[in-house]
Amino acid sequence: MSSQPMSSSPCPEAVPLNRRAVALISGGLDSALAIYLVKRQGIDITALHFPSFFAPLDLEDEGAPVRVLARQLDVPLVLIPKGMEFLEVIRNPRYGHGKNINPCIDCRIDSFVRAKAFMEEIGASFLVTGEVSGQRPMSQRRDAMRLIDKRSGCEGLVLRPLSAKVLPLTRPETEGIVDRDRLLDIAGRGRKVQLKLAQEIGLTGFSAPAGGCLLTDPGFARRLRDLLTDKQDVNTADLELLSIGRHIRVRPGLKLVVSRTEIENGRIEEIAPAETVFFPMDFPGPTVVVLGVPTAEEETLVAGIVRRYSKESRRGEAIRIRDGQGSTRVLSVNNVAQDDWIAAHIL
Repeated sequence: MSSQPMSSSPCPEAVPLNRRAVALISGGLDSALAIYLVKRQGIDITALHFPSFFAPLDLEDEGAPVRVLARQLDVPLVLIPKGMEFLEVIRNPRYGHGKNINPCIDCRIDSFVRAKAFMEEIGASFLVTGEVSGQRPMSQRRDAMRLIDKRSGCEGLVLRPLSAKVLPLTRPETEGIVDRDRLLDIAGRGRKVQLKLAQEIGLTGFSAPAGGCLLTDPGFARRLRDLLTDKQDVNTADLELLSIGRHIRVRPGLKLVVSRTEIENGRIEEIAPAETVFFPMDFPGPTVVVLGVPTAEEETLVAGIVRRYSKESRRGEAIRIRDGQGSTRVLSVNNVAQDDWIAAHIL
């Protein structure tokens, strides 16, 4: 059984549309141009963004691309984070994963279902997106777009202004809410038209294409797949740690996160205060957080990893271990973890 949400209330054909729309904004150029093309026709637009662990946004950062673009376009911005429930979409996508662990079609359906609920909440009647026909191999094929619209309950209500003239008519067009002749006919992966239009209207501050979703990153995807395989009850700390340090899978139920910088030393402690942490005592080196319960032999291995990632000329032997309750003890070791073992276990 799929975990994919499906809209429970299809959009009724008999209800006339109004001139209010919700536009999905990613922080990229295409979604911003889609808003521009529709807003210039006098449509009242609210921009909607879905931050998640996999497309993170510092909610306090006024310089984030979605905020910069919303200000330039002079549209209100609403942020609705995708919470831990979104993990189930990633674990069990009805329509499969892409090249990595990206469930693009299921993710899009999930976003449209959420957007439709928000549309109904604010009294908007159609949805605007920056999708371009043929730009993405999984979710922006024409058949995939039709499927996504249908499964989300928004069939006929999703306007894609950048590709409108090469796609079937939507209700906003047939009902005269939006003038199709003032929309575009872009298809494929080229971006010359978008970049030229952005220059003409002075649009700046957008993020690079395909740079926002960690699920498409091979390294991140490998770590996340390992986490979901190893652990059912994933928590926020597990997800936040995925983007930090070196990850070493010792065995099922035991993983290490080894910091790479002084900044990561402190960040690891902030994220995982309830986990066991290994610190070098009398020499500079990495902090290692232990996810799981190590045996005495494995503790010696972890200490050896601390020493391996310290400068050879300054490796000390005293390792401080702090457990999740704040108790500390000292372990003295002189072994150094071997590179071939690490290479076989690093994620």
